[in-house]
Amino acid sequence: MTPAGYQKMLAEFKHHREVLRPQVVRDIEEAREHGDISENAEFEDAKERQAHIEGRVRELEYRLALSEVVDVSKMTPSDIVVFGTTVQLEDEDTEEKFVYRIVGLEEANVREGQISYSSPIARALLGRKVGDSVRFETPKGTRSVTINAVLYR
Repeated sequence: MTPAGYQKMLAEFKHHREVLRPQVVRDIEEAREHGDISENAEFEDAKERQAHIEGRVRELEYRLALSEVVDVSKMTPSDIVVFGTTVQLEDEDTEEKFVYRIVGLEEANVREGQISYSSPIARALLGRKVGDSVRFETPKGTRSVTINAVLYR
């Protein structure tokens, strides 16, 4: 994953552990004070939120522990597409230009120009270089793009 993706996941982990977890504990204690917990909707809701928060904390903790951070800004720049690089592309049919950054699964967000390394376009781009024509399959059919630039930032 990229350094930015790691920091974002770490921030979410800390927020769940340091803010949401203590809040839900307080909510459970407050709901208990309202009497019979067997028919207490507030208590049940708080317990459900607690289970969700604890599950997410465990998931984030696991992912952070297994993460490998790749900082392409510290690599020697070249014209080869690798994980973490930003790629400037041009559609060969429409001449539309667009930019993608190849990131980890958890970081992918096409609207922000972040594509997963496992997406069809990223798999087609990895290992290719500036000037290459790259073909890949999309739900709408085959698409061809030219790699105009590879940025290590």
